[in-house]
Amino acid sequence: MAIKITPTKLPGVVIIEPPFFADNRGFFMETYHKKNYESAGLKKFFVQDNLSHSRQNVLRGLHYQLRYPQGKLIYVVSGEIYDVAVDIRKGSPTFCQWEGVHLSAENKKQIYIPEGFAHGFVVLSETAYVAYKCTALYAPGDEYGIFWNDPAIGIEWPVDKPILSEKDSRNPKIKEMADSNLPGYVYI
Repeated sequence: MAIKITPTKLPGVVIIEPPFFADNRGFFMETYHKKNYESAGLKKFFVQDNLSHSRQNVLRGLHYQLRYPQGKLIYVVSGEIYDVAVDIRKGSPTFCQWEGVHLSAENKKQIYIPEGFAHGFVVLSETAYVAYKCTALYAPGDEYGIFWNDPAIGIEWPVDKPILSEKDSRNPKIKEMADSNLPGYVYI
């Protein structure tokens, strides 16, 4: 079976359904296989893997790095989340547009979010383990965030009162940000 890749309305953001093999013992799947992902069009080089654990209604995001942008391949090991990508590239035809997808251990879907996009997710299950591969290393001095419920973006989150970190609760709205704090759009 081949990897199924579904494009979204945001260029470069794709939903991935890797094949898996199940029987009475459980299942097996490759969460990433360089050659197979490249054959399917995802030609990225990953340098860091991350794993987060959060409880229900925790919302992490919307995060990005500016000088050391990260592309992210995200999937859920346990539980369920609603994962969101937002195009924050100034000058992009899809600026401030977003894409959301339910990722779970059960549906085994993945999302790839390219450099230049903000990322966030909210936990829908009691707890969730979220794994993601990154195309650049985490750079603590290069962390930026956008307010999770910015009306200019209009994300339809499936929770009304998420649990936020103190830092995420203070993220600015996109209209409050200096242009120099947003990635630029590169015409292809």
